[in-house]
Amino acid sequence: MITAYRQKVIVRSDGRIEILEPIFKPGTQAEVIVLVENEPESEEAILARVNEWKALFKETQALPQAQTITEEEIAAEIAAYRAEQG
Repeated sequence: MITAYRQKVIVRSDGRIEILEPIFKPGTQAEVIVLVENEPESEEAILARVNEWKALFKETQALPQAQTITEEEIAAEIAAYRAEQG
């Protein structure tokens, strides 16, 4: 049986995370999952990322391979994908 323990900690200046819990006995095996609370992105950072994606899309669509794809081929690929997802 697996029992979960949740404990909020602060990462130390040396990058270490320490969990002190008296119920843990030496030699006990434990799996550690780290969930980090991220700072919300600034509007500038979001806008920069959106612009990077737009530039990538524009570059990809300009590739010669992309120029030869027809609307019918795109529709067929979408239909095939949806059929697989069932």
